[in-house]
Amino acid sequence: MNYFRSSLFFPVCLIILSLGAPLSYGDLAEEPPMNLTYHNGALLTGSIGVNFIWYGNFTASQKSVFTDFINSLSDGYVKKEPSVATWWKTLNKYYDNTGISFPTLTLGKQIDDNSYSHGDSLNISDILPIASSGPQQNAINVVMTSADVGVEGFCISRCGLHGSGPGSSQNRFTYIWVGNSSTQCPGQCAWPFSQIDDGPSTAPLVPPNGEVGTDGMVVNLASLLAGTCTNPNGDGYFQGEPETPLEAATACPGIYGKRAFPGYAGDLLIDPATNASYNAYGVNNTQFLVPALFDLTMFGCATTV
Repeated sequence: MNYFRSSLFFPVCLIILSLGAPLSYGDLAEEPPMNLTYHNGALLTGSIGVNFIWYGNFTASQKSVFTDFINSLSDGYVKKEPSVATWWKTLNKYYDNTGISFPTLTLGKQIDDNSYSHGDSLNISDILPIASSGPQQNAINVVMTSADVGVEGFCISRCGLHGSGPGSSQNRFTYIWVGNSSTQCPGQCAWPFSQIDDGPSTAPLVPPNGEVGTDGMVVNLASLLAGTCTNPNGDGYFQGEPETPLEAATACPGIYGKRAFPGYAGDLLIDPATNASYNAYGVNNTQFLVPALFDLTMFGCATTV
């Protein structure tokens, strides 16, 4: 098994480290690295199904937020800009000059594990067996744990992670785990929708889909998807140590809009009806907050707004 701690902080606690470690005030809006290096390994390509394993209790409305986000990655579904699809296409540049085609991500299967098959307190070693319940060909299997599930290191050192299963480099399936931090550590893994635990006393933003935990999970999922596609096996695009790399999104912690600085997510769009903050439109009139992605041609963090 190959996994990376994604640790961004808030949103994901990012970093594959790609998503993992909780955010601290000092992590926010730090100067990004000069560039990410391609280590000549595999990148995800072809048609990839994003399969959800709902571990614990999720409502239909919570599930729809995440499935709408995956559907929003594709061109043609969203007509309003800035869009999730346009944000996602920033990663096209990671594929230029590699001879590898940019993948197409589509919503795949959904599997309910509301019987807590591995209990409600998981070790990191439990994630791969749970993820393995989904398809293992051309797949990203996303394990979503509900707010009542504890996971080893959650809130302390990670908010989620991505990795790959056993097998040869070209035949591994990939997986992601994202935890719901709404009751366990919203100030670490759901910033800027909750006041950060270690930082300025600024008011948290209103989440666009109405739940701090759910919208925080979207940000972390977005960050991990970027890392999964561009560094699926630990030998793709990253900077730093392979075990704790800076990846496409985790290289830009705490940045969601222009003029972001520590404790301030940046200049975002505001829904006049709900006062919710967002920076990208999705399908079904949804709104999302997505993290900045490191732009290889700009040598810096690119935001949608």
